[in-house]
Amino acid sequence: MKILGISAFYHDSAAALIEDGVIVAAAQEERFTRKKHDESFPVEAIRYCLAESGATLAEIDYVVFYEKPLIKFERLIETYLAFVPRGFASFRRAMPVWVKEKLFLKREIRNGLKEAGGMSFSGRLVYTNHHESHAASAFFPSPFEEAAVICADGVGEWTTTSIFKGKGTKIEAITDLRFPHSLGLLYSAFTYYTGFRVNSGEYKLMGLAPYGRPRFADTIREHLVDIKDDGSFRLDMSYFNYCTGLTMTNRRFDDLFGEPPRKPESPLTNFYMDVAASIQEVTEEIMLRMARHAHAVTGARNLCLAGGVALNCVSNGRILREGPFEKIWIQPAAGDAGGALGAALFTWHQLLERERIPGTPDSQAGSYLGPSFSDDEIARFLDGKEAVFETAEDDEALAARVAELIADENVVGWFQGRMEFGPRALGGRSILGDPRSLEMQKTMNVKIKFRESFRPFAPSVLRDRVDEYFEMRENEDSPYMLLVADVREEKRAGDPEQLASAEGLDKLGVHRSVVQAITHVDYSARVQTVDEVRHPLYHSLLREFDRLTGCPVLINTSFNVRGEPIVCSPENAYFCFQATNMDVLVLGRHILLKSAQPECEEIDVSRHLEQFALD
Repeated sequence: MKILGISAFYHDSAAALIEDGVIVAAAQEERFTRKKHDESFPVEAIRYCLAESGATLAEIDYVVFYEKPLIKFERLIETYLAFVPRGFASFRRAMPVWVKEKLFLKREIRNGLKEAGGMSFSGRLVYTNHHESHAASAFFPSPFEEAAVICADGVGEWTTTSIFKGKGTKIEAITDLRFPHSLGLLYSAFTYYTGFRVNSGEYKLMGLAPYGRPRFADTIREHLVDIKDDGSFRLDMSYFNYCTGLTMTNRRFDDLFGEPPRKPESPLTNFYMDVAASIQEVTEEIMLRMARHAHAVTGARNLCLAGGVALNCVSNGRILREGPFEKIWIQPAAGDAGGALGAALFTWHQLLERERIPGTPDSQAGSYLGPSFSDDEIARFLDGKEAVFETAEDDEALAARVAELIADENVVGWFQGRMEFGPRALGGRSILGDPRSLEMQKTMNVKIKFRESFRPFAPSVLRDRVDEYFEMRENEDSPYMLLVADVREEKRAGDPEQLASAEGLDKLGVHRSVVQAITHVDYSARVQTVDEVRHPLYHSLLREFDRLTGCPVLINTSFNVRGEPIVCSPENAYFCFQATNMDVLVLGRHILLKSAQPECEEIDVSRHLEQFALD
């Protein structure tokens, strides 16, 4: 039996296909259209899923949409009525879209399926609840037979935060919080206030937080959010504008903190860094309390997380270290894209009552669920571009050659196997570098990624060496780069008093550790552990780099530049390589040196930035 899950029409639309309970394919639409956070119906993602499975649309038994649009419309109408006459401008903008498209979603879905599959869909169309989709995406691929499940995001139909209990093939709703009281929207309000793009820049806010001091945390607790012992909360909506307006916050919010919202791309002052630190502290407090409550009401030893807030890896790390659960598992595509996968899994297990198919070490297959390209396909493409490249004889030779290049402080675009599902590059579509370099963070941010200098980079580390470099247990599993841990004391370097006394972005210039480029200014790192089962080639590269340098760690950042989705195809990767100051491109077993390419020249960063929108 084949089930196709779909998420669309808000942001990060995606498609996922499962066959007899096994995840066959999953991808975001943005990777194909090259429009970041593309919200349109996932025609290209569906085409990919069908091609990967070798199926036609006629062979799909169920198509499942990840939420119930009529209930969502009900929430929209009730919210506008509750705030009349405020919000008319927002109402006027939203209604034409709903009347034209979203109220007739069944028609839109069937038209989109016909475009994607070249024929009319004759199977059954099913709708799940938004948070059911999130919970299913978190629990069913996890390695747990029983677990508590927390879902936290902006808002689904009405629900903004929910607790489920998963057992076997069922998830049971325990409790929830409802709109407008939303942790995701609270965090997005501060994303907006600090000058970043909502539904895109939340991870920037998280990365900015360690530069500041949480001096506004009590102000947030006293005026904006009333937090209960069980992690439930209520927002004072008089400070927010998202129910009825075209902005997230209002003038009363500005007056509370004493400054207007930061203009995008303007200089980052200590004030906004302190604001970021403050909302991050409050978010972690809420999630910790909620985790303790989930443990108390479910009695489960394990925890699964999904929803956009589950991408806050600092909060996740604190839940694991300080919370009551023995283990946690986080859906790699925790946001709305993962809802497509959850909708399909919910139908298979909960509605059709089919058994779970065990996976090792989980059923997510490393989240390598997107397209792949053969070495022959890649070679034909490169020949067509008249590119100059060498080809490694085998994977062992490839790992040895690339490890040498990285050890010589080259920045390497690494394109291997299937593309990752979710926002994190995990060694399939990555840019790699030497973490020991004192200049690599600045070099990669400014000259390769064309993004803000304060942004930290994540480490990939051999799983069996993770406890040597980070405050993690021996062989602890963090395959999806969704947990933050501190760099071990013995790997730190420089003068800690100098770091403590430095203000704001001056912290960047202070020597912090032997793996400086992946050590954030609070000595933390967003860790990805790499094992032989999920990604044997990437594991081999790390082993070879360790053999050469004695360091089992690499910088791993996503293969894209600011405003652009992660690359999907060899063509995307080649363009990104040519348009940036990247030193090396590795496509399968083919290695391209920038210095060997015809018409190789230094990139004018300021000119190149004009091609990309803010992210």
